[in-house]
Amino acid sequence: MTDECTHLDQVAVLEPENREGCPECLALGGTWVHLRSCLVCGQVGCCDSSPAKHATAHFKESGHPLMRSVEPGEGWGYCYTDDAMISSTTLGTRKY
Repeated sequence: MTDECTHLDQVAVLEPENREGCPECLALGGTWVHLRSCLVCGQVGCCDSSPAKHATAHFKESGHPLMRSVEPGEGWGYCYTDDAMISSTTLGTRKY
């Protein structure tokens, strides 16, 4: 894991599309552990601890490298491409 993300210029959406759940899991009747939101388009998906790993699948399909946690009390982000954690301070986002 690196200390720096070189993709912060791609942040376009700080607020997730929803916080109700992973839309793909809901549509399939699946379950999730935690929710993540794409910082490029706002799409919400489940984390890698969830069976379907929809947030990572979104990165692989779209190439959007940045996501953030939308869990209560969390505001950190992650860059898939640079394998770098991003603080809520860097993102300028509030914690949920």
